[in-house]
Amino acid sequence: MTEKELFFNTENAENFVNSEDINNFLALSEEARKTLMTGTGAGNDFLGWVDLPGRIDSAEIKKIESDVKRLTPKCRLFVVIGIGGSYLGTRAVIEALQSEFAPFEQERKHPYIIYAGHTLSEDYYAQLMPLLDRYDYGVAVISKSGTTTEPAVAFRIIKGHMEKKYGQEEARERIIAITDAHRGALHAIAEQEGYSSYVIPDNVGGRFSVLTPVGLLPIAMAGYDIHRLIEGAHQAMQEYHRLPAQENDALRYAAYRNALYSKGYKVEMLTNFTPSLKYVSEWWKQLYGESEGKEGRGILPHSLSFTTDLHSMGQYMQEGERTLIETVVSVANSHERVQIPTDEKDLDGVNYLTGKSLTEINHCAERGTIEAHHDGGVPVIRIELTELNESSIGRLIYFFEYACGVSGYMLGVNPFNQPGVEAYKKNMFRLLGKK
Repeated sequence: MTEKELFFNTENAENFVNSEDINNFLALSEEARKTLMTGTGAGNDFLGWVDLPGRIDSAEIKKIESDVKRLTPKCRLFVVIGIGGSYLGTRAVIEALQSEFAPFEQERKHPYIIYAGHTLSEDYYAQLMPLLDRYDYGVAVISKSGTTTEPAVAFRIIKGHMEKKYGQEEARERIIAITDAHRGALHAIAEQEGYSSYVIPDNVGGRFSVLTPVGLLPIAMAGYDIHRLIEGAHQAMQEYHRLPAQENDALRYAAYRNALYSKGYKVEMLTNFTPSLKYVSEWWKQLYGESEGKEGRGILPHSLSFTTDLHSMGQYMQEGERTLIETVVSVANSHERVQIPTDEKDLDGVNYLTGKSLTEINHCAERGTIEAHHDGGVPVIRIELTELNESSIGRLIYFFEYACGVSGYMLGVNPFNQPGVEAYKKNMFRLLGKK
């Protein structure tokens, strides 16, 4: 076993629910886990993610590494085409691990990952195409069906550009398809064109697909260690499958959020004090919003990045309607150290910080914020990672996934479908005149 990388703390939420309530919800979390693990609940044909970290095919990893090795020398950029679960998990991991200023790095050993197929903005593509003119690039197109409008449109545009730039034969070498094993438009295109391709498992929904080729291929292409990512998730899987609810961080998270929901806390703010976690929050919002927001039920997932958003949303967090839960994702150790220098005149009044590191100051801001929000009537749950690396992010991903499956069953919904997503598509198709 590796050293523990994730710590879960509820001390600033415990006075909002009594011990009897928590014990009852912990018991419910055990029942929900049993439903999840035995596959007896709604949506049980989408449980492939539950034991996925322990059974990832080594041959598939070797193929991913082979494609990365083959394409890396050819590509300054690598375009990931996908929407929702087909790109959010990938982006969450990559942006948590890479430099905030990665686009400006002149010397790169691996391609810089950019994204398409997640928007229908005409300006976005008008600005993207000159970039693809200027730099060599490769593509991963990710879609179960191949007909989802946003990625299908993006792939048509980019495929045409690539074939014009490189010719059909070379374009074929630069495109990777991640799609259904047997059917769908993208599967047919990949077969016809001879693209290197990977399978999206039938029993893994998009928002749970980070540890399939959907996430592993582009994360590896960005230069990150997918073996460590998988190992972190595997460690979490072994722990959360085994430990009783009282000792199980994932079950405790599910229990606390449902206990608080029963008391009228209907909005959960995922906050952080590390800007690189922004897309972890975006992925988390899809995971919980799409899994629980149905049948008139579910906690609304929202996110803020501190200290930045303390200067815009801090007032509401402190004194707005008291329906908020705050879950803080904290990072204990930074990779670098920046100390505050002294200034003889001290006109800015910050000499009292001389010699302190920004991490120390940031942690004081975090503790002060938690105390203030707790005192202002917000229950605060805290998740601490020892540092940001592939292993800790893998553990965090599985923590949120497992807690989500349990929490959805506790809420009494099917956590693995998303019937409401189709409503906007039907209206859009009608307005566009699709037959």
